Amino acid sequence: MTEPDPTDLAAVAEQLGRPARGVLEIASRCPSGHPNVVRTEPRLPDGTPFPTLYYVTCPRLAGAIGTLEASGLMAEMSERLVHDADLAAQYARAHEQYLAEREAIAHVPEVDGITAGGMPTRVKCLHVLVGHSLAKGSGVNPLGDEAVDLLGDYWGSSSCAPAPDATD
Repeated sequence: MTEPDPTDLAAVAEQLGRPARGVLEIASRCPSGHPNVVRTEPRLPDGTPFPTLYYVTCPRLAGAIGTLEASGLMAEMSERLVHDADLAAQYARAHEQYLAEREAIAHVPEVDGITAGGMPTRVKCLHVLVGHSLAKGSGVNPLGDEAVDLLGDYWGSSSCAPAPDATD
């Protein structure tokens, strides 16, 4: 892991509208190359416990995820966890992996055993699940993967699209 450079931290601060806190690395980038998910310390510099290991910073991505949340998708996913043992087992594995990765960074008693996003028994926040999937890649968090697929081309005609190469 390499620490984020000052340019990345400035971009994250601009995205969030506040200084970035506890950023360990840029965990995922959008197609334009800008940060869209950061990996954070489990305890922020001010001492606050922070269970969200992967935090979505891109406003376009966060807005698209919010639209999915408003659609009722979280309730549908939570209901599927009750009735689909294979899905529930995969989601529980994602929870355990998340906990182990965060614990490897630091032990924070206040969030011990707590992931985020509702794992392992429900879906409470798609932002966390999408951040986890974008950071770790497909196959780690099944419901995060589903949400990423549903987002499709969320950056579309974004103003942050890469500029044409000046040499073209």
